[in-house]
Amino acid sequence: MQLKNFIDFWQLMEETKSTKEERRAFSLSHSSLKDKPFSQLQAWLNLHRHSLKKPLRSEVFTSKLYVVTFVLSLLGFVLGLLSAVALLSYNGHEPVNVIYFMAMVIAIPLLTMTLTLLSMFKVNQSKSVWVHLSPSYWFEKILSWLPTKVEESVKNVKMNPLLANWIVIKRAQLVALIFSLGLFLGLLGVVSTKDIAFAWSTTLQVTPETFHTFLHTLAYPWRTWLPSAVPSLELIEQSQYFRLGDKLSDVLISNASKLGEWWKFLALATLFYAMFLRVLMYLLACFGLRMALQKSLLRLENVDNLLRDMNEPIISTHALDATEAREEKSFHALHVVKKLDSSYDVVQGWAMSQETLLVLNDSMQIIAPHVYDVGGNNTLEDDVAIIGKSHGEVLLYVKVWEPPTMDFMDYLERLASKVDKVIVLPVGTKENNYVVNVKFLSMWEKKLAQCDENKVWLKS
Repeated sequence: MQLKNFIDFWQLMEETKSTKEERRAFSLSHSSLKDKPFSQLQAWLNLHRHSLKKPLRSEVFTSKLYVVTFVLSLLGFVLGLLSAVALLSYNGHEPVNVIYFMAMVIAIPLLTMTLTLLSMFKVNQSKSVWVHLSPSYWFEKILSWLPTKVEESVKNVKMNPLLANWIVIKRAQLVALIFSLGLFLGLLGVVSTKDIAFAWSTTLQVTPETFHTFLHTLAYPWRTWLPSAVPSLELIEQSQYFRLGDKLSDVLISNASKLGEWWKFLALATLFYAMFLRVLMYLLACFGLRMALQKSLLRLENVDNLLRDMNEPIISTHALDATEAREEKSFHALHVVKKLDSSYDVVQGWAMSQETLLVLNDSMQIIAPHVYDVGGNNTLEDDVAIIGKSHGEVLLYVKVWEPPTMDFMDYLERLASKVDKVIVLPVGTKENNYVVNVKFLSMWEKKLAQCDENKVWLKS
């Protein structure tokens, strides 16, 4: 899930209302999404997104987020370029110490990525020290102090600690990656335009052999397929630098032409430690943010009620106990059935929408290959066409509180002449879970008893 969709759904839950019947009908019309809550919520959002007030809260928020991220990335890239130029600054008298550049492209990235991993374990805490060590976190705080107008829509988006921290972590990895890109391009640019003599120097008691072993270990990711990017022991011995006043050793001067070979190692180290590993951290942050969005979505107010209404059938007691206790009997030519079958060849609803019929079938636990809405806004030609497509046993829903009209009785007679059996099923209001009132049911019994048609049955 994307951040934009999360904010849109948040706004949707605040601004729009829906009935339990509408939610259940939506779920039944999207049966392929059953047991997939996030897919159901996404489809629900797509259906109702047009009803959200403009401008969308998500557009305002993501626009601000983009501006801040762009500024951070631009500054990071420029800082990376300047850092590379500064670290590789060569005045012709002293060689460039590779230790400093290695610290920038190996030690610091490994340290910051370790801190990032620690912050991922503490990401659900609002006062996580590890998350707040991120430079992007504090830079955004500084931007918020500037005298600029912050839109009311942005203020309304109050992220929980889990989601807010993952946004910071992801953005920090992107900015760090762009900073490393600036370092890499700066290295290539300086090496291409200047003749640099690299050397290594440290006050620690490190022998060339020990340093060679250390570099050989660092070069493990590429030493087999690009051995020329691994400094040899000979190069390390020749490039060891001791500060003795203002004079360079004779060894450095005599091997000045070879000291530039260090750039290959530095370039590969930058690519692997500062960029490739950072890309992996960025992808991990993207995954973490996606999981955080899903968790946060389920924690939104009323989302649990929405999913429950979508996935739980509306429990329907078709008639009151006194009515259900009646034995199967006949009123003149009227046949009355007590129990419905589990499936019918055709289901129809008089002046009912398709959504209502889906919910009714689900509530009554009835399966039918064909479901039609008849009467209501249908023309006579529409109803005649549906009669022509009907066959076998037909279950016909009617609203128990509405008395049978002449149009309905005419339709019923035409339908009964075409099919094997018609079961008229009165239902109550959706607010009352379709429970039938006995006094209304007796009205239907009397009216259908006047219908001299043996194929017509009433579910009482």
